[in-house]
Amino acid sequence: MKRGKKYVEAAKLVNRTVAYEPGEAIALVKKTATAKFDETIEVHIRTGCDGRHAEQQIRGAVVLPNGTGKTVRVLVFAKGDKVNEAEAAGADYVGGEELIPKIQNDGWLDFDVVVATPDMMGVVGRLGKVLGPKGLMPNPKAGTVTMDVTKAINDIKAGKIEYRLDKTNIVHVPVGKASFTEEALQENFNALMEAIQKAKPSAVKGQYLRSITLTSTMGPGVKVNVLKF
Repeated sequence: MKRGKKYVEAAKLVNRTVAYEPGEAIALVKKTATAKFDETIEVHIRTGCDGRHAEQQIRGAVVLPNGTGKTVRVLVFAKGDKVNEAEAAGADYVGGEELIPKIQNDGWLDFDVVVATPDMMGVVGRLGKVLGPKGLMPNPKAGTVTMDVTKAINDIKAGKIEYRLDKTNIVHVPVGKASFTEEALQENFNALMEAIQKAKPSAVKGQYLRSITLTSTMGPGVKVNVLKF
């Protein structure tokens, strides 16, 4: 794979054989984010979990103290009083049954997070084949199936992110933008790592966190010292 000139220059700043302290890694990732747009800073955590076993799954959510730097569009499935509550809390879209064909047939997906009240999950379940593969299906563990739609919307708008294992037992999550200060990124990173550590399944044997890599959208990966965690 041929890399661009900027990437090659940025990669020279990173020593691939070194696992950096978190603060150093964050400073380096900021330095190597040289694209013309505000790059997203992501964390990739390789775990010792075996996601094929339900008791070794990791899934949850955490509110990043400084947000993600991204404007998140929230769709809420609700009925009755909860419709007004969701609208008042700042949901971008609120609806019910009538949204099914729009999403299923018209391919409407102009939203980033879906929240649903428990009594709407029968309706939302019909969208499983569309929302599931995109990671948009509401889930009680992530706090997106709830009667307290105000809290759910406020948390999401404030910078709540979901984390879960992918098929290769890695967790991929954004922790901010390259324009954030090092302190803000460090606080977000610490909040995420605390949540991941708390989420450790008791069934996991051996080393839980195998590797942690920080990267910007277009920049090289920077390894973080796992022993810190």
